[in-house]
Amino acid sequence: MKNTQSNPRSLIQHPFRACRLLPCSCGRARRLRGAVYFFLFVFAVHGIAAFGSESVNLKLTVEQITFGPKHHFFGYIGQSKTIPWDAGGRYILALRVGYHDHMPEPGDAAEVVLIDTEQANKVVRVDQTRAWNFQQGTMFYWNPASAKTQFFFNDRDPDTNRIYTVLFDIRKKKRVREFRYSDTPVGNSGVAQKGGAFLAINYARMARLRPVTGYPGAFDWTVGQKAPDSDGIFIIDPQSGEKRLLVSFKKLADLVRPINQDVDKASLYINHTLWNRNDDRIYFYLRGSYKSPMRINVPCTIKPDGTGLTSHQTFIGGHPEWAQGSRIIGQQGNRQVLYDVDKKEIVGQLATPEIIGKPGGDISLSPDGNWFVNGFGSKGKNYYIILRRTDGAHVRSPGFSRGPYLSGNLRIDPAPRWNRTSDAILVPGYTEDGTRQMFIIRLRQNAPDDYK
Repeated sequence: MKNTQSNPRSLIQHPFRACRLLPCSCGRARRLRGAVYFFLFVFAVHGIAAFGSESVNLKLTVEQITFGPKHHFFGYIGQSKTIPWDAGGRYILALRVGYHDHMPEPGDAAEVVLIDTEQANKVVRVDQTRAWNFQQGTMFYWNPASAKTQFFFNDRDPDTNRIYTVLFDIRKKKRVREFRYSDTPVGNSGVAQKGGAFLAINYARMARLRPVTGYPGAFDWTVGQKAPDSDGIFIIDPQSGEKRLLVSFKKLADLVRPINQDVDKASLYINHTLWNRNDDRIYFYLRGSYKSPMRINVPCTIKPDGTGLTSHQTFIGGHPEWAQGSRIIGQQGNRQVLYDVDKKEIVGQLATPEIIGKPGGDISLSPDGNWFVNGFGSKGKNYYIILRRTDGAHVRSPGFSRGPYLSGNLRIDPAPRWNRTSDAILVPGYTEDGTRQMFIIRLRQNAPDDYK
């Protein structure tokens, strides 16, 4: 510790080390430690030479906003405007749990909490959920129809293990609606960006076929069925509660069979149900496995009225994110590309492979469309490349430790999520006390005209 105090360079290289000096047994100490994190990252990012050809007019500062002994995390990537902040920018949604070394058991509850940014990041418990995992959390999403007070999350009935979705109101301090369906108990998998609908999938089936994204022990009405006609992607009206099957696994199997006959051997599941910014296209992956980990992996699109179901021969990998209109951002080879789902062709590219070295990482486009972030893992840490679309200016963040959770069901993915003003990103990290916590990367710039 003597060397750390006397050697400023060591603080730049190991900024978390200095925080050992500060205990976390009281709120004041935690706030002080957060301020130290903020200062150290300002020093680190400003004091080191730019990475590659990074822009000198883009600056990053980082602040740790949650602390142990419990673990805090949001979960899913900031795709399709999955924004942790409420419409007023005051509250950040999160889960809080007492362990992170194993997947949750069916009865294990996580606390649903709000981080109050106007009260020194005070953590306030508002509810709990029994439908969660470490990669996706509980599929939090502020309700676009009332984004200052209401948010969605998933839960399960402790008696029946049936999954359902909750709409919670922070002003009323209670659940204002639960979307329960005894025949097909599904949970939210993506809210329309402008509101008025959300998609839902069978997380019990996911727990069997894709455990990292499922809810272990949940009730599954499709056991033993490879391509059931009673399951697939559902669409739900939050106002009426009406549920309908948007597309079934049987219909998807029929769609894919002409290009891959292995579809009849595989147990099918869905990943990434992503609404575009106009809410007139939905992008998803039909996946399936038998004997080997994955034999079916087909990108598809559909309109919310059920028409326009299309499989795409051009595979856009990684974790795609919608740009404007019918364009989606993803990976092809070593390039971060723009793919037009209507034209069924690649129509553009973001930056170069020298700037974005891992285009298959977790990506997110800012709400205003001007900024793009790519999060990727390297040598035990997560890094973030933030790109300005107007002129290609970019900056790389410091690394955030992943601890021992580099792969598997407990891994700490980069999962960047923008705020509503497009100038900050919420990210996860593993801290020196062995806990999983949340950090904010703030962006400062001398900006040209907005991207058009």
